[in-house]
Amino acid sequence: MTTYIIRRLFIGVVTILLVTMMVFLFIRLLPGDPLIVYVNMQEMSELSDEQMAALRHKFGLDKTMPMQYISWITNLFRGDFGISIYYDESVGRLIAERMPITLYLSGMAFILSGIFGISFGVICALRRGTWIDTVVTFLANIGITMPAFWLAIILIYLISLKAGWLPVHGYTSPFEDFWLSFRQVIMPVICLSLFPIAGLTRLTRSSMLEVVHQDYIRTAWAKGLRERIIILRHTIKNALIPVITVMGVHIAFIFGGSVLIETVFNIPGVGRLMTQSVMQQDFQVIQAGILIIATSVVLANLLVDISYGWLDPRIRYD
Repeated sequence: MTTYIIRRLFIGVVTILLVTMMVFLFIRLLPGDPLIVYVNMQEMSELSDEQMAALRHKFGLDKTMPMQYISWITNLFRGDFGISIYYDESVGRLIAERMPITLYLSGMAFILSGIFGISFGVICALRRGTWIDTVVTFLANIGITMPAFWLAIILIYLISLKAGWLPVHGYTSPFEDFWLSFRQVIMPVICLSLFPIAGLTRLTRSSMLEVVHQDYIRTAWAKGLRERIIILRHTIKNALIPVITVMGVHIAFIFGGSVLIETVFNIPGVGRLMTQSVMQQDFQVIQAGILIIATSVVLANLLVDISYGWLDPRIRYD
């Protein structure tokens, strides 16, 4: 097990390094000069060549691309994400201020998608062919195909603008006003969790239907075990193996979806910060944001692989 974890960590580090290289290269190849954005934002005019050179040195733009990458990676190992060109402050501080908000939204979406997706899938499998199975499967098929940003616009129009039940946008910390915070995150969490819920419902249902026809399930019924024990201890536990794999992928989807959903609902999280940084060509923030998402996905997949041993003791890590 230890050897397997070390090997997966090594592969994960290599994957993250490859991601940083591609992101670094693609951002540098974008048209435009991020320094011009900074100069315009600061309302600087008629800067001398010496002043422009000093600004390029401040943000490390006076180095060659390979040296810029090496300098960025070296600073990352020291916990330094660089200086934001647009905000002119530490990228690490910008992300640290906004990360709790994104984790709050993403965490709620992930938990709800796991609870409802698996529950709906189990119910559909146990009630196969009934009206419950038909309705839930139909709604899951719709949820799979519905874009999150389109759902966000529909919810804002119907629930906020027309009915006036929930705030249109904004964010309040739950420690300041829990009820207002809860009302503000209902629609964003629904948008982030709809696709994972629909996907988990379909996958759990199909996995359950496959497991219930296995020989060991028939043996359990022949032994006269109670239905609850057969379902909870044998059927669901074995059916969750492929489901857990997909849940690891959904972490990436939820983090990626937060970039758009936070922008639509004007929530000051990391996702909205990355959207603004793309428009402002603030490459330091973009690099750091993508690096954090990639690292989260790698760690999530590692936890998923480790959880296989708990779900199925027959699995061996060679």
